[in-house]
Amino acid sequence: MNSRPGSAASPSGRALSRAVLRQGGARCAALCAVSTAATAAGLLLPALLGRTLDLLLAGAPAARWVGGCAGVVLLLTVLDGCAGVLTGTCDAQATAWLRRRLTGHVLALGPGAAARFGAGDLVARLVGNAVQAGTAPGALAALLAALAGPVGGVVALGLIDPWLAAVFLAGAPVLALLLRAFARDTTACVADYQRVQGRIAGALAEAVGGFRTIRAAGVEDRETARILAPLPELSRAGHRMWRVQGRAAARAVTVAPLLNLGVLAVAGLLLARHRLSVGEVLAASRYAALATGVGALIGQLAALGRARAATGRLAEVLAEPAPRHGTGRLPPGTGRLQLRAVTALRGGRTVLDGVDLTVPGGTSLAVVGRSGAGKSLLAQIAGRLADPDAGEVLLDGVRLRDLAHAELRTAVAYAFERPALRGTTIEDTIAFGLTAATPAAVRRAARRAHADDFVRRLPDGYATRTADAPRSGGESQRLGLARAFAHGGRLLILDDALSSLDTVTEHRITETLLAADGHRTRLLIAHRATTAARADRVAWLDAGRVRALGTHRELWREAEYRAVFGAEGEEQEPGTGEDESGREDADETGGAGEVGSGAGTEVRGG
Repeated sequence: MNSRPGSAASPSGRALSRAVLRQGGARCAALCAVSTAATAAGLLLPALLGRTLDLLLAGAPAARWVGGCAGVVLLLTVLDGCAGVLTGTCDAQATAWLRRRLTGHVLALGPGAAARFGAGDLVARLVGNAVQAGTAPGALAALLAALAGPVGGVVALGLIDPWLAAVFLAGAPVLALLLRAFARDTTACVADYQRVQGRIAGALAEAVGGFRTIRAAGVEDRETARILAPLPELSRAGHRMWRVQGRAAARAVTVAPLLNLGVLAVAGLLLARHRLSVGEVLAASRYAALATGVGALIGQLAALGRARAATGRLAEVLAEPAPRHGTGRLPPGTGRLQLRAVTALRGGRTVLDGVDLTVPGGTSLAVVGRSGAGKSLLAQIAGRLADPDAGEVLLDGVRLRDLAHAELRTAVAYAFERPALRGTTIEDTIAFGLTAATPAAVRRAARRAHADDFVRRLPDGYATRTADAPRSGGESQRLGLARAFAHGGRLLILDDALSSLDTVTEHRITETLLAADGHRTRLLIAHRATTAARADRVAWLDAGRVRALGTHRELWREAEYRAVFGAEGEEQEPGTGEDESGREDADETGGAGEVGSGAGTEVRGG
């Protein structure tokens, strides 16, 4: 059995399985009690039927026994109904708990979760695997009841005559080995099936995110083929599951009737010798059927195997260590940011390599560099959306990892290239954060982000539903900026958050953003020379290292620095504030990415 970290057989997988079973303890205990009672009633019924038959054959009064049989049948019906309701509620409660825990952990992991598993696979685990894992309490209770039937049947056979139990027990080990092999093989096959499902879900999520590019390129058929490429593997995994279950059922069907026939043959001999009555033979036949009730066991083992495999996939996510927060608070300060020997790896590659960087409080720093230089990852680490593999980050002299969560998220505000706009209305969207901004703060922030004009033109102004508000990519970016402005903080980090703005709007926002502000430090990931020119200083990032630090005018003397900006760098003089390459709606999704103020995170790569 697979014992990799996070699998069903690993310590984390077993711990999660136990935690799932503990959820809804009262309901689970009631379910076990009801299942046990139903099994006991099922074991009592053959004895009652046998005694009733003997009385009827002897011509003795049997009305009370017949009534007892009817009562037991009615009790079984009621108990089965109760077990069904309890199973449903236990499974629903366990599923809800798993989804809450997994969702909270994924959000705590931040960008690392999508980088490690993929957004589509995470959704598949959260939606499908959580449901399957949540069936574990009901499946286990049903399995215990299914096991109690054969055990009780063997005991009952022994009470009727020890020879009957001895005949059954002679072949029982073979049956037990078959069931054990089935449980092991089923869990492995189901785990493979679920992994392939996750790959398909991940590819589908990527295609949905870039549907406009796919349609514009006319490659719908090619993308469909790519998404469905794992289908043959999925089919093979599914067929393996059915073959395992089919082989187990075939073997069990071969062994179980032989055991049943052996019990009946011995019962017939004992009847011929007058050691058993006709009613006892009837009861023995029913108990033999219960003792060899492998069909129910196979079904419950298959359900439990699916639940265990799904639990293992959830445990893989939960095994990823989430960032830990301290209890510290920030002293009074203006947002002095320090990165000391920061090194970060992604996918086995060193993206940031020993970065040392200090941003004085109340100043602005533009980080520039070619694609892949590590700019976005640096922005994530600067506000602790991700942790470095080595080194540390300090804000006003305090390590970010030592700060309390609320303290950190209140001090740091973020805006991203593709903002995900949470909230029912536009006002809710701008106010969204750890602490909601006041209506007055929302409107001030919108004016600073030059979003107030277009918001007021919406059908219901700030009360317009965000999902119904028509907006371009640049307007979405302005709402993301307004949200960051609305929550204050001493450190503002913009990860290419001006890329979709037209030239005039970008110029106005940049002037507001980079104006002298002694109370807030601003860190900008910049792709335009005009943005870098307006910052107090520029950090030139190259291959994960700070190649140079200075003003834009000083760095402009370097031809390689000018080459970072491409054609824009060739055409533009430093510090002119003019840029002919302004663009609106530059982002493909029209703002369907991730943005956060102090309370937000973004799931994207470095």
